[in-house]
Amino acid sequence: MTFDVFLNFDGDCREALNFYAEVFGLEVPAQIMTYDQAPDGEDMGIGNEGRILYATLPIFGSNVMFSDCPAGGDSYVKGTNIALTLGTSDEVELTKVFNALAKDGEIQMPLEKTFFSELYGMVTDKFQMTWQLSKTRI
Repeated sequence: MTFDVFLNFDGDCREALNFYAEVFGLEVPAQIMTYDQAPDGEDMGIGNEGRILYATLPIFGSNVMFSDCPAGGDSYVKGTNIALTLGTSDEVELTKVFNALAKDGEIQMPLEKTFFSELYGMVTDKFQMTWQLSKTRI
C-alpha cells in the first residue's frame, strides 16, 4: 500500500509545482496533464483549458501530487485543499478502508472505474479529512 499527498490549487498549480520543484531541488516533471488533455469522453476541458489536472513530484520518497480544482468551483479555500491518498492492488482492502472512512463521513465520489484507475473513490471522513483511494497495479 502507498501513502501519498494530493495538493489542490485554484489556477496557480503550475506556479506551485515550479516553486516546490525548486525548493526540493527537483526537475519540473516533463509530463503534466491539463484538463483539456483528458481522454476522449471525459468532458473536463471546457472552462479549464490550461489548468493542471495531474502532475507529481517525488519528494523524500513520497509522491506529492498536484492539481488545479475545476474552474468556477465554490468549495476551494486556499491552503486547505489537501487530500491524503492511498493506493493498493488489493481491491478488498481498498473497499474496506473506503467504507470505514465513509462511516459518518461524506462520499465525494463512489468507488468506480475511471480513465486513470480500475477503482477510485474520494471520501471526506467525519473529521473533515479528504481521502482519495485508488487501486494500483503494484
